[in-house]
Amino acid sequence: MAQRLTVLNVALKRALGGTLLALAFASHAHSAPSTANKVAASQPMHWQQIEALGKNNDVYFYAWGGDAQINAYIQWAAQQVKTKYNINLVHVKLSDTSEAVSRVLAEKSARNNSQGSVDLIWINGANFATMSEHSLLLTAWANKLPYFALTDPENNPAVNFDFGIATQGMEAPWGQAVLTFYYDSLAITHTPSSTLDELLNWSTQVPGRFSYPKPPDFLGMSFLKYALVMLHQDSDQQTQAQLNLPASAQNTAQVLNPLWTFLNKLHPTLWRSGQHFMQSGAQMRRLVDDTELSLGFTFSAPEVPAAVQRFDLPQSIRSYAMQDGSLSNTHFVAIPYNASHPQSAQLIANFLLSPRAQAHKQQASVWGDSSVLIQSTLTPEQQALFKRQTPHPSALPFNSIKRTLSEPHPSWVNAIMLGWQTRYGVTR
Repeated sequence: MAQRLTVLNVALKRALGGTLLALAFASHAHSAPSTANKVAASQPMHWQQIEALGKNNDVYFYAWGGDAQINAYIQWAAQQVKTKYNINLVHVKLSDTSEAVSRVLAEKSARNNSQGSVDLIWINGANFATMSEHSLLLTAWANKLPYFALTDPENNPAVNFDFGIATQGMEAPWGQAVLTFYYDSLAITHTPSSTLDELLNWSTQVPGRFSYPKPPDFLGMSFLKYALVMLHQDSDQQTQAQLNLPASAQNTAQVLNPLWTFLNKLHPTLWRSGQHFMQSGAQMRRLVDDTELSLGFTFSAPEVPAAVQRFDLPQSIRSYAMQDGSLSNTHFVAIPYNASHPQSAQLIANFLLSPRAQAHKQQASVWGDSSVLIQSTLTPEQQALFKRQTPHPSALPFNSIKRTLSEPHPSWVNAIMLGWQTRYGVTR
């Protein structure tokens, strides 16, 4: 799954001159009889009002459009909300999430504070940090969706934080992602590597069989962040703490120099000797399928068996998680502060959180994106929606994730990207 960032902060700080007339739309949850007890709402009339105002509208959903399976799932969701609410959900396909951020910025600069063209946006990480910092998002709505209670937010803080930043009701969780590696078992008889050091050793022994998408690709940045976090595991606590703080002129060199040292060793061992890099995770998957690469990775473990079942990867593919740690995060949907139909967008966000939509999305043949719902909050009928047959051999084995790694502060995305481009070339 792929959300990416271009450098927008400078443009934002130049363009944002006035005080934002931020919209705050508060809604309260309403429980349908078939949902779990936690979905019971204290003020159901508020959700009924949202349903009444949200029906019969067009909603423009700005979301990355680079994966056919994800696009098909969004079309399925569009059919469901059309039937349920007579909402016409239009998927505006993006190559980079920052395109939507730029559009909202332009509308704010033009003082368009209520008739925005973006109703809903698939977002996380640095783009969320940028939009929330400059009050470009609707606040205090997501945690009041009826189905939000099924994420068990009191015991599952991941749904309330995005790259370490509190969401404050500005985002509704949509799915979970964890960095997962996969390899062709016909080419490699055993797991290539289980730690970052082993990965470097393996790539040195079999050069040209591994690489990663170049920044600013989301998946490529995820690999670099995994490497950065692991390279600081043995650092002093003060240095480790810098990863959770904004990147600055004072701490950037200290934090990133170990990454450049590591990449200087890794790059000569990569596909095309590290002189050229693939553009996306989809291209990396094709190279594995074409046997040019022996090892690939994704940020959605169920995506691997889904690709095998679509014949985008061979049957011999096997998945595994790094034992030193797996970078993990939650991805969200958000509503711009000036959305034309914020109530309609909330209806869609709530549907995307429903057990039916989450279970459908998690199917390997559909998308393979992990659900954000906690099974213990679901009724037996809802739990039954998630029951699957015997997992495909290519699927990540149960309980593979031994240790999760938190995302560093989102400002490190820009710092890594700029440092990478300076050292390894923007045209490669």
